[in-house]
Amino acid sequence: MANYSIDIHNWGGLLFRLGSAIVAGGAIGWERQQRHKAGGLRTHMLVSLGSALFILVPIEVSGSADGLSRTIQGVATGVGFLGAGEILHRSRPNRNSQEVKGLTSAASIWVTAALGITAGAGLWQLTVLGTLLTLITLVVVKRLEQIALVSKQNDSEE
Repeated sequence: MANYSIDIHNWGGLLFRLGSAIVAGGAIGWERQQRHKAGGLRTHMLVSLGSALFILVPIEVSGSADGLSRTIQGVATGVGFLGAGEILHRSRPNRNSQEVKGLTSAASIWVTAALGITAGAGLWQLTVLGTLLTLITLVVVKRLEQIALVSKQNDSEE
């Protein structure tokens, strides 16, 4: 197992890890905020920071693979509940059916937690790559979906 531990007195290392988590969460949260989604900038930054803090505890206290594994599982499960709250909405007043919305925002919150874990573990390359791929998915794929929808509407009109 790789040694992820840092000297607890190394404030620069801690600041870099926690700062990386905030930047990664902020980048994704900014995209969500610009689309006027409920889970925006602050939510994503806090989820990422919290995940980084949670992963730093077993790294600093025990450094055991078992402790890290349990912490990661706990964070993933806990953030899943936060994401579920993002998904669940009450039906509109004039409808009898439930409306499901917020799947992408819930998924982005979940990914943001994973990025916080990578930042907290000091895996900065994975944090940067994961953040970029998430932003590409949220921005570029959204545009591709819009293009496909316009194309589909044009085909149905012909």
